[in-house]
Amino acid sequence: MDTSPVLQSKLDHLPPNPGVYLFKGQAGDYLYVGKAASLADRVRSYFQRGADHSPKTMLLVNHIVDLETIVTRSELEALILESNLIKRHRPRFNIVLRDDKQYPYLRLPVKERFPRLSIVRRVQKDGALYYGPYTPAGALRETLKVIKKAFPLATCTIDIDGTADRACLEFEIKRCMAPCTGNQSQEEYHKIVSQVRQFLEGRDRELLDELRAAMEAAADREEFEEASRVRDRLFKIERTLEKQRITQTTSTDQDVIGLARQGTAVDLQLLFVRGGLLIGRKDFFWPQSADVNDEDLVRSAIEQFYNKDGQPPKELLIPTTLADTELIEQWLSDKRGAGVKVLAPERGTKHQLVLLAEENAAAAVADHLRDEALDRQAVEDLKRLLHLDKAPRRIEGFDISNTMGNQSVASMVVWEDGQMKKADYRRFKIQTVIGANDFASMQEVVARRYGASEDLTRPDLILIDGGLGQLAAAMEGLKQVDHRDQAIMGLAKARGEKEERIFLPGRKNPILLRPNAPATHLVQRIRDEAHRFALGYHRKLRGKALITSKLDQIIGIGEIKRTTLLKQFGSVDALAAASDSTLTEAGLDAATIAALRKALT
Repeated sequence: MDTSPVLQSKLDHLPPNPGVYLFKGQAGDYLYVGKAASLADRVRSYFQRGADHSPKTMLLVNHIVDLETIVTRSELEALILESNLIKRHRPRFNIVLRDDKQYPYLRLPVKERFPRLSIVRRVQKDGALYYGPYTPAGALRETLKVIKKAFPLATCTIDIDGTADRACLEFEIKRCMAPCTGNQSQEEYHKIVSQVRQFLEGRDRELLDELRAAMEAAADREEFEEASRVRDRLFKIERTLEKQRITQTTSTDQDVIGLARQGTAVDLQLLFVRGGLLIGRKDFFWPQSADVNDEDLVRSAIEQFYNKDGQPPKELLIPTTLADTELIEQWLSDKRGAGVKVLAPERGTKHQLVLLAEENAAAAVADHLRDEALDRQAVEDLKRLLHLDKAPRRIEGFDISNTMGNQSVASMVVWEDGQMKKADYRRFKIQTVIGANDFASMQEVVARRYGASEDLTRPDLILIDGGLGQLAAAMEGLKQVDHRDQAIMGLAKARGEKEERIFLPGRKNPILLRPNAPATHLVQRIRDEAHRFALGYHRKLRGKALITSKLDQIIGIGEIKRTTLLKQFGSVDALAAASDSTLTEAGLDAATIAALRKALT
């Protein structure tokens, strides 16, 4: 291809060092970010006449008008920088993971006197043990549910010093052995912590043998109630392990990648195996990646996924070999603080795990394509029903939530190109409306959203949760900020009816939607998400208000003291469970402590 003098000059003077290169388009936007052991050799290879490029690479080269290079001290630094720049700029010719979440981990601070599990989304080098990632979040909830039932580990946030006057309800139902009151020693507590570690690390044989021995010892001492309790714990753990165990050959922590293709679409599945237990999985889908080879997809997924604040496992099993495996192993090992092996197994149990990931990917790619087809049909139906100029690609949904006019809030959720775009969600406290007036609240929030200077894309369609009244209020909000031409609809059911109805501006009679039509499912999904998001925000504000009102009733606790206490204890429940001596150390006198007990019981 012919290059401009400026671009040719840069190509002629490329450094031979390792680094990162950034190709730019006509508008100055970043088209592609890549890394190289030698910038001169790698970048010039794109512009060699007669080079055997893929169609995607040829298209990229035809759009390049400028380039930048950043020299690094090593290829490893280039890999890290490349991953960070892809995350920041999201170039359209790179394989980009459409996922900005931080994944939940379980944290167990084993160096504390009485360790308790907590959920975190950032792994730190603080001496604590971290287990995960758990995704979807249901996998974490299920794990915590099993631990809470099987292991009497404390779940409160108070300072456990053995001097509490009374135990909480958890002790009464045998979910905790009340170390706070001195009923359980630190040594006995750490035995439970050890068992939790064995469970989370997949050392089930060791754990089950230990529990069987404890059960038999209790029976020999004729402590039959204790023996029965350990037996029940043993049964629950065996049932859980039986359901989750996918391999009996190793307790090594592994992440497993599988790929599947269907037409131009590709799905990548990442399975999280910890101690032989499948604790979760993550799915990545690209609808148009036919000309991207497996190696590039796998490498991009590894670099971007582990660039987050996560902890790589001891082994990463992949479906294809990578040319720079040693470099990736070095990077992952540095992140983990211990050795990481990247393997492409061709036989044996590890190969079977890769095949399992590929089976999941094959099922997922078929589901995604089905969903895409339904979404395309849904937006075409909406275009026809609403007489729109084009099928909507971006829909914004609004809902109002309050309790008898108190803590009124609104939500805005966004559906874009087939998925909910949570980065664009917004929530609003109603500012100008007093009492329960959903119409005025809707007018306010629509005017605030579309009158703001915030750099959010204008939607192709606004969806209001409600009928003609809410729709009219939203239209007043649009009129207020001079957006009268905005496409908008209301969605509601008639009282006692099951069918959804669409309400449109200037039309008295609603449009009845067929219950099983794709368009019906799409607008219901957006409306329900707006309702969920608004309700969650409302509950949060209402909970804060209830906490504040309870503490405001106590003579001797002002606004500053209330804030200090909540910061120190973490919650009202922890404050209520604190011993008198702990509250005295926090600066409360006997009369205030008595008033606090009365207000919080």
